[in-house]
Amino acid sequence: MKKVLILDNEAIQQKTTRIAYQIVEDNYDERELFMIGIKPNGFAYAQQLKKEIEAIDGMKVTLIELDLNKKVPLESEIKLELGKKTLDNKLVIIVDDVANTGKTLYYALKPVMEFSPKKVQAVVLVDRQHKLFPVSPDFVGLSLSTTLQEHILVEFDAEGAGAAYLS
Repeated sequence: MKKVLILDNEAIQQKTTRIAYQIVEDNYDERELFMIGIKPNGFAYAQQLKKEIEAIDGMKVTLIELDLNKKVPLESEIKLELGKKTLDNKLVIIVDDVANTGKTLYYALKPVMEFSPKKVQAVVLVDRQHKLFPVSPDFVGLSLSTTLQEHILVEFDAEGAGAAYLS
């Protein structure tokens, strides 16, 4: 299947910087946030976003991995790597690479809601707008109308450079 480039690394960086400013502006009174990256690509994207936010504001950003099966989330454990940290009364931002139906973001909220966070927001690099679940991202890099047969693929290399493709 043919892949068409929709975001190169430079475009991803520009969108990441813009989203980082939006997060800082929307949460100007916060000094700390917990950023939960959905593995694998959401976590890779969260790492970039964390660097941008810290460079802009100096806000303390704690990055946490969330592991879930995106196709069938309830068939395996949803793992949130918190250690001894708590999300009670904290700003929590969930990060993923692509939002399609809202299912992944919906199930990513499950372990977060075992706490009592002050505020929960969501970030995606690409939003496809095919919502089947009542979850929409607060911050979006690119909104893209696609057919249900088309797919968005986001790739990040070991250095964090990325690209997004439509196939």
